[in-house]
Amino acid sequence: MAKQAEDTPLLKQYFSIKAQHPEAVLLYRVGDFYETYSDDAVLASKVLGLVLTRRSNGDKGKVEMAGFPHHAIDSYLHKLVQAGYKVAVCDQLEDPALAKTKLVKRGVTEILTPGIAFGESMLEQKEHNYLAGLSFEGHQCGAAFLDVSTGTFQVAQGGTDYIATLLSSLRPKELVVQKDVARAVKERFGDYYITSLDEWAFVYDAAVEKLCTQLQVRSLKGYAVERFPLAVRSAGALLAYLEQTQHAGLRNICSISRIDEEKFVWMDQFTVRNLEIFQSASGRDGVSLVDTIDRCCSPMGSRLLRQWLAMPIMDIRQLDARYDIVQHFLDKPDILSEIQLQISGTGDLERTISRVATGKILPREMLQLGRSLSRMEPIRDLCSGSGVEALDKLAADMRNTREVFRRITETLDENPAGQIGKGDVIAAGVNPELDRLREISRGGKEYLLQMQQREIERTGISALKISYNNVFGYYIEVRNSSRDRVPPEWIRKQTLVNAERYITPELKEYEEKILGAEATIYETESRLYSQLIQDVQKSIRDIQENCSIIARLDVLQGFAQQASDRNYCRPVVDKSAALDIRAGRHPVIETLMAPGEEYVPNDVSMDSKGDQIIILTGPNMAGKSALLRQTALIVLMAQIGSFVPAASVRMGWFDKIFTRVGATDNISRGESTFMVEMLETSMIMHNLSARSLVLLDEIGRGTSTYDGMSIARALVEYIHGSGKGAKTLFATHYHELNDLEKLYPRVKNYHIAVKEEGRNVIFLRKMEPGGVAHSFGIHVARLAGMPREVIESAERTLRELELREKHMDSMSVDEDGGLQLSLFQLDDPTLSSLRRQLEEADLNNMTPMQAFDLLRKMKQELGLS
Repeated sequence: MAKQAEDTPLLKQYFSIKAQHPEAVLLYRVGDFYETYSDDAVLASKVLGLVLTRRSNGDKGKVEMAGFPHHAIDSYLHKLVQAGYKVAVCDQLEDPALAKTKLVKRGVTEILTPGIAFGESMLEQKEHNYLAGLSFEGHQCGAAFLDVSTGTFQVAQGGTDYIATLLSSLRPKELVVQKDVARAVKERFGDYYITSLDEWAFVYDAAVEKLCTQLQVRSLKGYAVERFPLAVRSAGALLAYLEQTQHAGLRNICSISRIDEEKFVWMDQFTVRNLEIFQSASGRDGVSLVDTIDRCCSPMGSRLLRQWLAMPIMDIRQLDARYDIVQHFLDKPDILSEIQLQISGTGDLERTISRVATGKILPREMLQLGRSLSRMEPIRDLCSGSGVEALDKLAADMRNTREVFRRITETLDENPAGQIGKGDVIAAGVNPELDRLREISRGGKEYLLQMQQREIERTGISALKISYNNVFGYYIEVRNSSRDRVPPEWIRKQTLVNAERYITPELKEYEEKILGAEATIYETESRLYSQLIQDVQKSIRDIQENCSIIARLDVLQGFAQQASDRNYCRPVVDKSAALDIRAGRHPVIETLMAPGEEYVPNDVSMDSKGDQIIILTGPNMAGKSALLRQTALIVLMAQIGSFVPAASVRMGWFDKIFTRVGATDNISRGESTFMVEMLETSMIMHNLSARSLVLLDEIGRGTSTYDGMSIARALVEYIHGSGKGAKTLFATHYHELNDLEKLYPRVKNYHIAVKEEGRNVIFLRKMEPGGVAHSFGIHVARLAGMPREVIESAERTLRELELREKHMDSMSVDEDGGLQLSLFQLDDPTLSSLRRQLEEADLNNMTPMQAFDLLRKMKQELGLS
């Protein structure tokens, strides 16, 4: 019977570990390399650009292989995770030199996914890297958002529209859901990286137990989340997932909070997208709102700014507190400059302390942590005694981290090696035994240099050198041309192409001393550094509290700097129902204008009793859409605590901001542009409130003229008649809507002014009272370089249409009060044919029978016979 082919011991171990993690790319440590085999090797070669080779697998022939040096793992992990792959890191669990068998013991030490990442190279500096969990019951949904790189842990519960908004704003990198709802989640919320868990991971009681264990508490009452079972279940599922990925018990996850729907301004996912808050519609090359107003000095501040933009607040006292701090920094430029300097020196302290929690922080990162902590007292001193209540409170709330700063800086060398074993990490004087061992190691190496010089002089071999490798230890290398001068007492160990290597008893004696000392140095430094990590871990909560305060200060100083540079004003937010913007400007467009070009400011004044609904007409390219977005962005900026681009702003707080600006097909759902537009608009109409701000742009343009106009008019009537008083800006080309001002008292007409000079049109960009009927579309087509023949044809057609419209205007009203519609509408081919027949009929020479035949034929064409 033939012997069955078997894998080599190494590959047998690999495939055994791979079988435990079939869904992950397994990076398998072999000496100084991480290697991948078989299908993983093929994938890695494509994604990482590695050379695909083949490794011998005993009787089974060869297997595909691709690998990279172990020190390059961070960059390769980043590429794999960014490409959407789960990665399992398999390390050697024992020193190969001390292994009892030839096969080194190995095991998975870490699993990384798009939502679970720690290394700087794997993360976007200015964005949270959220892992989100979702659970469902009926029409309710619970969500949990966890950033393991910062320890931020938040939960929410509500309808699916609310959760969809949070997903759109917080943009998690990975969703964790039950297996039976994975497909439905993708259909409802979009194309996220989804991980499915079994039902047991979402059990409420188990979730509570996991959360209490993680937070080291007996109850969740202090976190105000117990009344939201779906949210708790989602949070528990995330902790279960961390256990599965070898990240259980992370000490930086030490608190949890609830996103209270009633405290934040509602902005649905369409509004977030349409206002280009986080991402420009033109993609990476475009400029978003956050790109424009982010003047933060640290990644911590940039991440908090994004959170504030995702969740604007309605609390007037909180807003005034933010305004007060911004005003203080604005009034004190010297303090502003100094606090910017100090915050810049903190780096990304929030993520650095999270690497302490994992125990995988490198010595140089630990030293940077100490340097960041040195900024705490100067920042506190700059803020305390300011006379601004909110700022003084932030200073008072800062935790004293002086002791942990002292511990780090006294323990570590001033310029520590990148990792243990690659040079000095622990400072001299910390441990007497370590100092003694270093003297032995350095003295031994000095002795070897002296020995090398002595042997050169004794043998006359000038190119003789003493070197070291892991196989032979220390050896003497001599080129072949000089080997006849080698002393007989030298022992030959290896022959190379151009040289030979030797050892001597004296060399081996000093090797033992040096290597023995270096091994003990490694063990001692490892122990002392591990103790340092454990000591710093005890202060994680205090450092996180300071990170939170510094991030807040960073956002507010950025607001002050922006206000100073861009001449922003302090808004007044009160309980009124008014919106009064004087000389408002678009914050993004203004920054993109060419030098010397000035943005044309506009006033917008609205309230629930007078100008509740503004019908805005005007030409294409005149700036209607920009004005709509500008109004929303000013309101949004005011409700995150920022000063705003205007001469003055006085407004009542808003609880919802809705926009319906632009639309595209949703091909995956089989929805046309018009259907998408109607779905978005429907959602707005169902969620209106008295304090809503609604921006509607060109509603109805995706269907026939009369359908679109009818829908647009009905929407205005609905908003006006709902009694809720939602303030609405409605930009449209349907100039017929101007008639609504006469019918409804809270509807007002405005237009974007233009100036005509001959055949040219100058866009004045100014909003003025009253409606207009011209869109100047042909002028825009001419600016776009349309062929002259097309322009001339369009002008002829326009003149004909305007003649028809005049004809319509001159028609009488019938006895029932309705208009007598013309038979000769240009856009109806049947009626055009009838008109042509009548025009060609010679009534003076037509017999009665011919007239009868013509009439009968016309009735047939109309389908009346």
